[in-house]
Amino acid sequence: MESEHPHPAGLISSQPIYKGRVVDLSLDRVVLPNGNETDLEMIRHPGAAVVLPIETGEDGVEYALLVRQYRYAADGWLLEVPGGKLDGPEDPEVCARRELEEEIGYEAGELIALGSILTTPGFTDERIWLYLGRELKPTRGGPALEDDEVLEVERVRLSEAVSRAIDGDIIDAKTVAALLRAAAMLGI
Repeated sequence: MESEHPHPAGLISSQPIYKGRVVDLSLDRVVLPNGNETDLEMIRHPGAAVVLPIETGEDGVEYALLVRQYRYAADGWLLEVPGGKLDGPEDPEVCARRELEEEIGYEAGELIALGSILTTPGFTDERIWLYLGRELKPTRGGPALEDDEVLEVERVRLSEAVSRAIDGDIIDAKTVAALLRAAAMLGI
């Protein structure tokens, strides 16, 4: 059986446009699987990792510790899982643990991988690794935010957070994905 796309796809050339602190932009000349050549704007990102931290309250109910964070690109505040950009070739689990400590001042005794997502594959290679954090313990120093981070921690019933993701009240894609994958894993 012959493939309907016999041409190998790939990069022909890449012209750097901008090199930034978070992303790099280039204009790539590529060949597509159908043999067509085209120019594509490409944003390269080192990747990120996030954690859905869950604690069991004194009432026996599971709560998600989320962050309400100001996002300039979204023109306002979003409810999100804590997380951040990988530092170079950093292991995603190491990044997830660091960001959990920096953003909400906790460490997780157990970190469960929930896979990864591609955020917007039409123009970026950004991949975000998702984790579920359990057995939470506060760290000695508490949160240590960077200059460009404006956020506060919100404790939300896990079942409510999942419902809010399904209903469209929580719209941050990485948070929606982490909540729904965790809900599927936990049978919520």
